[in-house]
Formats: sequence, structure tokens, C-alpha cells
Amino acid sequence: MLLHDVITTSAQVGATRSRDAKRAAVAEALRRADGDEVLLVAAYLAGVLPQRRIGVGWRGLRELATPAEEPAVTVTELDAALTEIGQQSGAGSAGRRKTLVADLFGRLTADEQQFVARLIGGELRQGAGDGVMLAAIAAASDVPEPAIRRAVMLAGHAAPVAQAALRGGLAEVERVGLVVGRPVRPMLAGSAPTVAEAIDPAAFDTEVFDTEAVGTAAQQVEVKLDGIRVQAHKLGDDVRLFTRSLEEITDRLPEVVEIVRALPAETAVLDGEAIALRADGRPESFQVTGARTASQGDPAQLREQVPVTPMFFDLLHVDGDDLIDSPLAERQRRMDALVPQRWRVPREQITDPGGAQQFFDAHVAAGHEGVVVKALGSAYAAGRRGAGWVKVKPRHTLDLVVLAVEWGSGRRKGLLSNIHLGARDPQTGEFIMLGKTFKGMTDEMLRWQTQRFTELATDTGDWVVHVRPEQVVEIAFDGLQRSTRYPGGVALRFARVLRYRDDKTADEADTIETVRALSGG
Repeated sequence: MLLHDVITTSAQVGATRSRDAKRAAVAEALRRADGDEVLLVAAYLAGVLPQRRIGVGWRGLRELATPAEEPAVTVTELDAALTEIGQQSGAGSAGRRKTLVADLFGRLTADEQQFVARLIGGELRQGAGDGVMLAAIAAASDVPEPAIRRAVMLAGHAAPVAQAALRGGLAEVERVGLVVGRPVRPMLAGSAPTVAEAIDPAAFDTEVFDTEAVGTAAQQVEVKLDGIRVQAHKLGDDVRLFTRSLEEITDRLPEVVEIVRALPAETAVLDGEAIALRADGRPESFQVTGARTASQGDPAQLREQVPVTPMFFDLLHVDGDDLIDSPLAERQRRMDALVPQRWRVPREQITDPGGAQQFFDAHVAAGHEGVVVKALGSAYAAGRRGAGWVKVKPRHTLDLVVLAVEWGSGRRKGLLSNIHLGARDPQTGEFIMLGKTFKGMTDEMLRWQTQRFTELATDTGDWVVHVRPEQVVEIAFDGLQRSTRYPGGVALRFARVLRYRDDKTADEADTIETVRALSGG
């Protein structure tokens, strides 16, 4: 199948708001794919790069080769080229990678170049998310969607399940199970603005949390750590560690590997966080933990840099027993028998809203990110957000200035969407970029900002439109981290738009000193 055909389907998906139309377009593309092409087509339409990382960042894609006039590259040829780029290592690898990127992009049309650049950069948003993709796989293969959903949960990604479904139907899909050593999608938490709104009042009716009697209303409150999500797989002495995005980081956390290896089980799959703690037990900032888990090198040297502690909160498998469908109370009972308390996330039963709020206040004061309210009767709903887990965090806000805007894709095509955010430098009068966001924007806001930033534009780029730094926007964010990408040395984490501030001028925006003070820098 030509890459052009995938892009045509992507455009069809992005051009409609109808979920049925999106599903039909993706299903048709999957049916037309042959053999191994199914996996690639499903991955590309989901905006996923099968190689995950190939060593090419946005700087390497700023200047692209002259595009080809006619489409000729197949999805398998693209996959082979991206694999070769990602395999470059050692002396001279940067130059070889640059040459390979130029060769690949010289074979692509202008539309294909834009598609592949966004795919590599993880910025391909076209409306074929899980809801559409899983329904399309079901439609293309005549396999019931619940079976597809469960298989994707256990396989980690939709693409291999699409290949299994179109190759062998329901029988092959049902053979997809939890495999120790292969990461499953992590369960995600919904969110609430306050502890009181996260709690189900019916939870107070349950006093004894016996695993045979736990009702779906019973809840607990648990510390939300600001670390790196870690899924630990143990098979004998072999231990593998995966992040929330299913990236393997086993070699980067040797002390965590040793702790998991010593647990009294032959096989186990645990979910938790890896976090750097100070001597007094308070957490280091997220960027300290993040930098440590991103490091690669000699295990002994890594341990000496910043020691990392695992803190587990769930058990998905132990010694042949899959626990994903068991209630949380049962999973935690089994976990408590396996994992010493010093390596378990603090939690307590909810008996009244006041107690839960005190738990939140105490642990936020101790430097933690917030809490998660969990239903003790809930199964492990991997890869999904729902009422089973609800997170509560303090909210931080800044008034920043919009420096540039990117044209949207998918359902936002034709609208100015992703905004570049800057803080004021009072010494120079310039604005220092802190990051980008497209989150929190309503349809009305998108229409308004497209008109507003068109009026402020200083250029009309095909992708990025630079604007006069005049518009102030109120941004909520979860935290700050050190950054080598942005000139201010810090970047916003999980930034989202709250509102545009027409009551403030750019001279009244928050300064870079304010931002650095919040980051502790």
C-alpha cells in the first residue's frame, strides 16, 4: 500500500466529526492492506511510530529536501527507511542519519513530508484515536469490539491486534493475553478539582474491606507521587521495567531491578512509580527523577548520581495468577503480602471527606503531587480513564504571552491551534519561550484565536505563524521541569488554556523570574 493512500484516509478522518465516518474510513484502509502492511497502516493512522524513537528531533526536520512530484513510497518502504535511520549509532552516526533523512524526504511528496515529520515528532493528531481505531479494527475483521479492546489492553498497542484480527479473526485475538515481560497499557486516572468532588459519598457506608464483601462504592485515598510511572515485570531473575508510554528503561534503574528481583515470587507484574527521594523522605523535583531515568550508562555510576526508589501501588500478576480482572482490594492484598511496606505507596481507607482532605493536605505539604481516590471494587482498566481512579492536584496558573501559533490538523485543520507560550524578561523586554499547548481550547476559542492571531501575524508560514507578542493567556499547568530545548531553561508540564486575558497587556504578563522561582531555580 502506498503511503499516499494512508494520508488520503488520514485526511478523510480529519475532515469529518462523524465517528461512524471515521471508523468506516479506517476500516476500509485496514481491509485494503496486505499482510504486515496492516500493522503499519494501523500504527500510522493512530499517529504511532512503530520504532518509537529514531534519533531525529524537530531540529533535524526544519530543513527538508525538495519534495517529489508524485507519490511512490509504500508503507513498508517507509518503515524500512525509518528503521535504518534509527539503527545508526557510533562514530559518524549523526552524519549518516542526516543523509538518510534527506534521502527519505527527497522521495516524499510535500503532503507526505508533512505527515512523516509530524509522525516522527509525535504531533500527528488526525482523529483516529483509540475509540475510532478499535471500532475500525472490529468492523474490518468482524471481531467483537470488547474482544479487540481487551487484546489491545494486554498487547499494549492497537497495531499488532489489528494484524491478528485481520489475519485470524476472533480466535487469534483471544490468544492475546498478559505476558510477563511484555508491558500492558497502564490504567489512567480521571481528574477532579477537589477531594470532595472525587469522593463517592456511598464509600462511607463500607467499614470493613474484606475482599469477599467489598462493594463498588468503597474507596481509598492514595498519595500521587511526582515520579516516573514504572511497570515492573519479573520472570525468575529476569526483570524488565517499562514507562507509562511502554518504553523499556531496565538498564537505567539498576537499584529498582535488584529490589524487584529479590521479591518472593517467580513471576510478577507490578505497577508503581520510580522517584528520587531526599534523605528526609521528601521527593526531589520531577526533573531530578526524570533526568535520572533518562540517563544511560554504567549501572554503578547511575546509582551514585541520584538513587531512585520504587513505590508500588498495584499488582497485575503473581505466580501464574492474572489479577487484572480482580477488584483493587484483592490486588492490593496480594501486593501487601509480596512487597515490603517501604516500597508501597501510602494509602488509607476513606471514612469521611474531612479525613481524606487532611490526607491530601499533609502529603501535598510534604512535597507530593496530590492524591488519587480509588474504588476498591474496581478492576484494572488498562489504557482507560474512568471513575475507578480519580486524581486531585493543586492547580498552578501563569499569565503568559502568545509568541506563535501552529496550524491545526485533523478536525482543527484550517484553524490556528497549538500556541507557543512565553514569559516576560523584565531586563530586556523580550519574551522567553516556555513551551506549547493545544489543550483546553473549545471550538469557540479556536475560532476566536484564529481570527485574533491572523490579525497579529508577522508572517504566514505553512505550519508556524509568528505573531506580535501582545495577547496574554492564562495557563494552568501541573509543574515545571528543566529544559535544554527552551532558552529559559525551564518548561511547563501539562499546560492547558484556561482563558484569554484581554484585561492584561503583555507588560503585565508573568516574568521569567516568577517562573524560575516556582521551579525552585
